[in-house]
Amino acid sequence: MGQERFSDVVERFTNGYASAAAAAQASPETIGQWQVELDRNLKRLQNLHAMLTSPVEPRTGQTPREEIYKKNKSRLYRYASPRTHRTPLLFVPNLGISRPYIFDLLPHGSFVEYMTGQGFDFYLLDWGVFGPEDNDLTVEHCVTRILPRMVREVLESSGAPELTVLGYCMGAPVAASFLGSHPEVPVRNFINMAGPIDFTKVGLFGLWLAKDRFNVDRFVDTLGVIPADLVKAGFKLIKPTMDLSTSLNLWWNLWNDKYLEGFQALNKWANDYVAFPGEFFRQWVRDYYQENRLYRGELVMGGRRVDLKTITCPVFVVGAKEDYIAPPECVRALVDAVGSRDREYVELPGGHISLIAGRGAAVHCWPKVAGWLASRS
Repeated sequence: MGQERFSDVVERFTNGYASAAAAAQASPETIGQWQVELDRNLKRLQNLHAMLTSPVEPRTGQTPREEIYKKNKSRLYRYASPRTHRTPLLFVPNLGISRPYIFDLLPHGSFVEYMTGQGFDFYLLDWGVFGPEDNDLTVEHCVTRILPRMVREVLESSGAPELTVLGYCMGAPVAASFLGSHPEVPVRNFINMAGPIDFTKVGLFGLWLAKDRFNVDRFVDTLGVIPADLVKAGFKLIKPTMDLSTSLNLWWNLWNDKYLEGFQALNKWANDYVAFPGEFFRQWVRDYYQENRLYRGELVMGGRRVDLKTITCPVFVVGAKEDYIAPPECVRALVDAVGSRDREYVELPGGHISLIAGRGAAVHCWPKVAGWLASRS
């Protein structure tokens, strides 16, 4: 608006440019800016009306794939790809909490689509949606029964002698527990994206779940399955202003159809929480959060001690600067815990979710992961 005072512009606008003299004082640039804002307000109202009266279900997970294997609730998917890199990639996401379509949210906004476009043979483990019938599922069962089977299926399906394991969020420490107790697995690379390893540095969740504050046995014995609504409430409480800031961002960008498309897909995922099996939650809180047994080398799975030093393959660790779920310090700890000579840590802009999904991820994270992995696959 040049040298004009904003108050003068507002005055002329609210008075409708009542006089020719006032209108003459308004520069073409100022009038153009106000016209743009008027057009955007009209578009905001039109999009808001459409959202409220005829909402459209976002189409997520559009990258072509086939189901390779299923066992109970778990599924293994292989995605279409030119497969120019021979070493297959097994992606291990979090169990419970949320659905894995966040990694394949929308065309041109998908980590899976990006990695397959780079020629990686991409496999995704979907743990499934759990109910009361799954309450006996433990972390140990996932580490000693499900993951070994999924690795065998990846190697058999791809015909490759080795594979890369990529763990995100909770999937990273679960995958690390598997690799640290199964040194015979032919793993070529291990990638940790925003996965906590040293749980003494895990932030607010660590304070809430500390042994002197939280009786996990009483909690699980009372509830059994940890309901999805309770999981959702926990994540809302850790950042209670998130809904307000999300709504404000939506309003300011409601004129932008592309932004709205991404918002609706992400909002669908952000409210699609999944229950925790009771026994999994008990072991997860006790062994990882309260006792920090993984990092301390005291974790035992299937009669085997989990020793992170036995992980000697190349290791790549990615932390997010604004991550309040898995702060960078607790993620970076893997670099010092493994026995690998080829190990690297990078800390990128963004938070726990924006590290893996969204425009920032496409710029900062995905190329870093693909670039590091390409020369090792």
